[in-house]
Amino acid sequence: MRATLRIGLSLLLALAAAVVVPSAPVAAAPGDNYVVDDALTGSRTRWFDEARFGMFIHFGPYAVYQGQYGSCRDAEWIKRQCNISWSDYEAKAASFNPASFDANAIVQLAKQAGQKYIVITSKHHDGFAMWPTRVNRWNLRDHAGFSRDLLRELKDAATANGIKLGFYYSIWDWHDPDFVGNFPAYVTKMKAQLQELVTNYDPALLWFDGEWTETNPTNPWSEQNGEDLERFVRTISPQVITNNRIGKRRLVDGDYGTPEQSLAGSPPSAQLQETCLTINNTWGYAAWDASFKSPTQLVRDLATLTSNGANLLLNIGPTPTGTVSAGQSGALTGMGTWMAVNGAAITGAGYTGLVGQPSWGKVTRKGNKLYLIVNSWASTLHLSRRSPFTVTGARVLGSASPVTVRAAGDGYDFLPSGGATNAIATVIEADIATPAPAAVGTGTGLKAEFWNNTTFAGTPAVTRTDPTVNYAWRFSGSPAPAIGTDNFAGRWTGSIEPRYSETYTFTAVSDDTVRLWIDGQLVVNNTTPHGPTVDQGSVTLTAGRHDIRLEHTEQGGEAYLKLIWSSPNTPAQIVPQAQLYPATTQRLNDNVATYSTGWSVSSNRGLGDYNDDVHYTTTNGASFTYTFTGTGIDYLSERYSDQGLVDIYLDGVLRATVDTSNPTRLTQQVVYTVRGLPLGSHTLRGVKRSGTYLLVDRFDVVP
Repeated sequence: MRATLRIGLSLLLALAAAVVVPSAPVAAAPGDNYVVDDALTGSRTRWFDEARFGMFIHFGPYAVYQGQYGSCRDAEWIKRQCNISWSDYEAKAASFNPASFDANAIVQLAKQAGQKYIVITSKHHDGFAMWPTRVNRWNLRDHAGFSRDLLRELKDAATANGIKLGFYYSIWDWHDPDFVGNFPAYVTKMKAQLQELVTNYDPALLWFDGEWTETNPTNPWSEQNGEDLERFVRTISPQVITNNRIGKRRLVDGDYGTPEQSLAGSPPSAQLQETCLTINNTWGYAAWDASFKSPTQLVRDLATLTSNGANLLLNIGPTPTGTVSAGQSGALTGMGTWMAVNGAAITGAGYTGLVGQPSWGKVTRKGNKLYLIVNSWASTLHLSRRSPFTVTGARVLGSASPVTVRAAGDGYDFLPSGGATNAIATVIEADIATPAPAAVGTGTGLKAEFWNNTTFAGTPAVTRTDPTVNYAWRFSGSPAPAIGTDNFAGRWTGSIEPRYSETYTFTAVSDDTVRLWIDGQLVVNNTTPHGPTVDQGSVTLTAGRHDIRLEHTEQGGEAYLKLIWSSPNTPAQIVPQAQLYPATTQRLNDNVATYSTGWSVSSNRGLGDYNDDVHYTTTNGASFTYTFTGTGIDYLSERYSDQGLVDIYLDGVLRATVDTSNPTRLTQQVVYTVRGLPLGSHTLRGVKRSGTYLLVDRFDVVP
């Protein structure tokens, strides 16, 4: 029976070819960057970040089993977990008749619950398509004989009610023999199906799954496959949002992370976040699973996620006929009753760094308002302040009860005049005023220099101004056509201009190494080659310009570099172009300095020296002196095994003792750097302390 139900490879490929698929994206090449925008705060993803609450729908032929096969219990994985033969499963799928699926009713259920988007399984791991795909006959219309297009009905109902619609799509496919027999052919058919979904239904979101390493059947999906798929999806639907399972569920894949059955526990640092939860214990329908979570638990989970700047995608699993069980609809209705009064604390709200999260509940922020979501009501509710703000008024949502606010200890006390108004959580809305930010900057970006080596040696192959530092070169891209895809280095210099005087957290997403200095202070330092990694460091800054220096190396494999900042009044975002200014450093040769006795000049060494010459000495105690006018300076020289320590003095004060040795020869290396000096005349002096040689190559002066 299985052979008669599956069509041959040649016919499958012919059907796939019949689907209008655009030309495959041109393969990435040196100079290509996969990043299209700042997914943390960009306009493309703004609706998703503000939605906070969505509906997940797991629906497919697995529902016909109602969670039971003999003595074995499961739901959407029942075919695999209960070892059901394909002949049995295909016969059962042929009886799938979701005649009671009511798209309008489901959309209304989501809408009254306060959900702003819906994601439905278009194809789960069993490979069964819930739309009339032309790529194969393993779908609701051709195999089950169901003539209605449920995805079209849901799309129309969602659009009519202002709800966004997205599709879950499993990469892992148990049914298609090409998944293990001819994976490239399977990928071609997968892309054809995705093109159908995009062309026919214009989804706002694609929710991928099945990307992990697995057996039965073996899953060959790799990081390189993810790179190819993400590039394809961006080509056919530039505005669509994708989750991180489009790749390998990493912080550099897709637009947002997807913790499953666990609450995102911290605010976004490198990716948006969406937790997916079940209302009971199973995703697909199981008649025996009546362990439904209460509206109280679900609302409080939603509040926790919102306070961490994350979304909740809450699942329902319709019955075989397409109806929603009373336990699931009841939970959503209960949440909707709470949201009707208190939804302002959720929709469009998110994390706040202004206060610490209290023991009595959660706090969210939206613009100039804080929302105190109180689980444990008390006559005095204290908030600890982490950053300056004042409270100018407060009220209980849905109530006329006044709330008095007074400064107390490390923050504010809120003193409601009445009792709790909701058994789930009562919400106090507080008006706040924060210090006014400085004007938006006028920056154009940072000075960027790139080398075709990992040691920053020699003259950069490319020098330009980068508007931001937001790069995913992956395996096959690079910073510029003149830079190879492996073994390169990049340096960004200039100034950064925060708009608030407060503590900023800098996040670097990198592969392979990264270092970040702010005003000469090393804030991020990870020089051990690594895969995609998040590194963070914090520094307190005043509004205005500060020196910045960022260095990155790529030593094989993938390459990424993103520079993100956040503060109590600044959401996590790629540091914007307007707040970055390119370095105007004056680069000067070693001959501008004054040298004591015992120095010589070596020219034409051919080792990558600036201007192809250096001053050098073998005499301990020999010194160089350079007087400059500016606010900062870099002293650059060679580092090698035959060198040693040098004392650095600035304006007559010993500032550092630097070891200039290194096992391998590195030219034009920064030995000493300083920024933030008062504009004026300063003197830099270096004194050789040890080693065979001390070299001077160049000075970079910051005006």
